[in-house]
Amino acid sequence: MNKNMYLRPRRSLGFTLLEMLAVIVLLGIVATIVVRQVGGNVDKGKYGAGKAQLASLSMKIENYALDVGTPPKNLEQLTTRPTNVRNWSGPYAKSSDLNDPFGHEFGYRSPGQHGSFDLIFYGQDGQPGGEGYSADIGNWE
Repeated sequence: MNKNMYLRPRRSLGFTLLEMLAVIVLLGIVATIVVRQVGGNVDKGKYGAGKAQLASLSMKIENYALDVGTPPKNLEQLTTRPTNVRNWSGPYAKSSDLNDPFGHEFGYRSPGQHGSFDLIFYGQDGQPGGEGYSADIGNWE
């Protein structure tokens, strides 16, 4: 065996349990801060994507209305040809286009209160009303 190993001070042989716990606690604090920052940005990104998807879906409804003469009675008519409808040149949308980035269905009324149709993005909570990332946005705004 190496005699020099026994001559070194005991402290230099490794980390103490207290030092390891301190590092683990610091890593936990840093990880918590990072997760909070990233989590907020994910919601912000999804909300922005929902607004963009609302505009895109609104244009698809308008394309349907130009071909058929009236907006669809429900959003499923954008993906599947309805019976007794002439000049349908769809599909106008994919079924995945009918859900917002949070996984909720868009609100839809035809005829609408603000025009020939109302398309509503309900935000993060998927419910009418709300503030922040849960605020509603309509195609008329």
